[in-house]
Amino acid sequence: MSGDRAGGASAEGEAAASAREAVADAVIRIEGLHKCYGAQEILKGIDLTVQRGEVVVILGPSGSGKSTLLRCVNRLEEATSGHIWFEDTEITDPSTKINKVREHVGMVFQSFNLFPHLTAKKNVMLAQEHVLKRPKEEAERVALEQLERVGLRERADYKPGQLSGGQQQRVAIARALAMDPHVMLFDEATSALDPELVRDVLDVMRSLASEGMTMMVVTHEMKFARDVADRVIFMDGGVIVEQGTPEDVFEHPQSDRTKDFLGHIA
Repeated sequence: MSGDRAGGASAEGEAAASAREAVADAVIRIEGLHKCYGAQEILKGIDLTVQRGEVVVILGPSGSGKSTLLRCVNRLEEATSGHIWFEDTEITDPSTKINKVREHVGMVFQSFNLFPHLTAKKNVMLAQEHVLKRPKEEAERVALEQLERVGLRERADYKPGQLSGGQQQRVAIARALAMDPHVMLFDEATSALDPELVRDVLDVMRSLASEGMTMMVVTHEMKFARDVADRVIFMDGGVIVEQGTPEDVFEHPQSDRTKDFLGHIA
């Protein structure tokens, strides 16, 4: 009997240690997240943990809460209730200096948000100089390194109006990477692009994933989700309906709602 108790205690101890390790290696932890706009509840109690180096792809129909979830992660949207931690910092705590947290959270939107009067290089340098307080020479070196990383070193002196939409989005990615983020958030980064321009942006995102960058990606690019995600999340109606490996979700969906969604986009 004592052996059974000892074995049970050992198993419980291992489980507790495993849970502590998972929390310690989490870059993002979300617990009970609700977001309302007036009487309309957009997020209805989201619980989610993203581990360091994990690529989490979020799928779902328009209006399911995907982008709102992403925007809550760096407090571009304020949670109505619930808690979000970035590494060891609770960003939903009103006393948190959110701009310090955002220095480590890169975000790429549908729109490129580049300054039209500045060159690609200057666009990538700007936040480094003003937020990170890097000297001009260092900011320029990092900008050129990151532009090369996204395949645009030779376009460093071009202004946004001289670049294609796909190239502008890659400059936006380079700008985020220049801040040395611990996590990258992509909110429909290719949805505003012509189909022939999507591939180059996705290739950059694939490269980041292969380098071990922690990523949360809202997208309708199913092949990217299948090929690159460690975990696929399907959202609808402000809740996580289903999640699992790409094979789990795409090949063996459990929810009828997931099956219906995938059936319409296949």
